Amino acid sequence: MEQLTNKEEEVMQTLWKLEKAFVKEVVAAMPGDNHYNTVSTIVRNLEEKGYVSHQAFGKTHQYFPVVSKEEYTKKFMNQATKRYFDNSYKSMVSFFAKEEKISAEELREILSIIENKN
Repeated sequence: MEQLTNKEEEVMQTLWKLEKAFVKEVVAAMPGDNHYNTVSTIVRNLEEKGYVSHQAFGKTHQYFPVVSKEEYTKKFMNQATKRYFDNSYKSMVSFFAKEEKISAEELREILSIIENKN
């Protein structure tokens, strides 16, 4: 699975939310000012990379994700953990705790999830 650019991820986030859409619907659902031709090019690139496919309706295409958000998130998090935290999830969680991005209560919830997973 090839890594996506920031703009490709933004388009994928929109497609995951919409589940299936024509380019004009993707443009309308995306935040900010996005040009139709730019989004259309990105969607076609995503199709070439194997992230989306389409159903043809005459000359128009309705696109849909073929890679789930969960599948992409898992791969991205595994890569980030390996690249930035020496493949240590403990280091990753410690980083967020030190940066005050995760609370003690949230850590207790995570611990509860780990302890109850059987």
